[in-house]
Amino acid sequence: MPSTPLHCPRCGTGAEDFSGCGECRAEGIGANPVPPLADLSGLSLRTYPGGPWGWPAALPVTGPPVTLGEGGTPHVRVPSDHGGDGELWVKYEGANPTGSHKDRAMSVGVAAAVAAGADTVVAASSGNAGAAAAAYAARAGLRCVVFTTDEVPEPLRAQIDALGAVRVVRKDGSARNAAMREAVERFGWYPLTSFASPAPGGNAYANEGYKSVAYEIARDFGDRVATVVVPTSRADLLSGIERGFRELRTAGLLARVPALVAAEPDAAAPFTAALARSAPAEQERTSVPYRPSPAFSLGEERPTWQGLDALRRSDGSAVAVPTGEFMAEHRSLGAQGLFLEPSSAVGVAAARRWVREHGGLVVAVGTATGLKATAGIRGVEPTTVPELSQLTP
Repeated sequence: MPSTPLHCPRCGTGAEDFSGCGECRAEGIGANPVPPLADLSGLSLRTYPGGPWGWPAALPVTGPPVTLGEGGTPHVRVPSDHGGDGELWVKYEGANPTGSHKDRAMSVGVAAAVAAGADTVVAASSGNAGAAAAAYAARAGLRCVVFTTDEVPEPLRAQIDALGAVRVVRKDGSARNAAMREAVERFGWYPLTSFASPAPGGNAYANEGYKSVAYEIARDFGDRVATVVVPTSRADLLSGIERGFRELRTAGLLARVPALVAAEPDAAAPFTAALARSAPAEQERTSVPYRPSPAFSLGEERPTWQGLDALRRSDGSAVAVPTGEFMAEHRSLGAQGLFLEPSSAVGVAAARRWVREHGGLVVAVGTATGLKATAGIRGVEPTTVPELSQLTP
């Protein structure tokens, strides 16, 4: 492991691996150890170039970057159905090299693996993380093994295969994670994602790459941004963004941390269920039944502690979005030129609702391109004509 130490943000226990905090796990709570926050004193958002490596000193990794030009993704304004001062923007992470926000994490995670002397990296993934891990491992000259299931959409399977990773397929998520755990313990392979239960979150060094989302939003909007809405499963992206905003606030580069909102499909929305309870101890132990939805990369049974902490620190909230609502948003965005995967549409639908109810400038993180899951698209009729003569001038 790189030299920067990790500690549990909940109980303070030091960590020796990436399986989450053992002390908290014994209490039934998934908590992910983290490195210390970076000191951004003396830096300027005006000159920040974007991406995880825009400020290398903000990362807990020694050695050279492993990069494919990730980050610096655009902000696209979309109609908000709200008058007054309401603004709705989408941060389009589909512009990253493999088409998702996971590139920010895997760029840093693979660099950490190289610094640790690893020759093989492993990831358990529903698709996006596996594709990003494969790409950055190939860039660094490392072998990559992706543990997955048959439920992964064909475009993502093809992407993982084309990038040279070995796919290990298991019947479901539990079997997938168990196989990854066995590989890590038997062979000493470097884990880029989580495999423990309850799920604590991914590789703590990799997750630091998500801070750059906050840096870019702050650079482009400054203190105008009121709320950032994040599609959330294990809250790696959510908590990473909050850490980035907290660093900026501590360094005096932002006047305040925007409110963060966890956007979840209502089929499996543990953060929404947790925040409906008043006592933190009850929130941390919330459990909901998991049901699949078209937002295939979202949905968990339990909230992670660091996700709840990010929402509390930012005076944020969680929103559960019905399938019909986010798939309607998915189609509406496509009609405006933004082709996002359904999981991203969960975030935009929640953000649209937030602007309508609260106003202000709201940024929704559009986590991935719609090319990741084309088979799941329903209800869109193609516009075709058999003959050119049928077109009107």
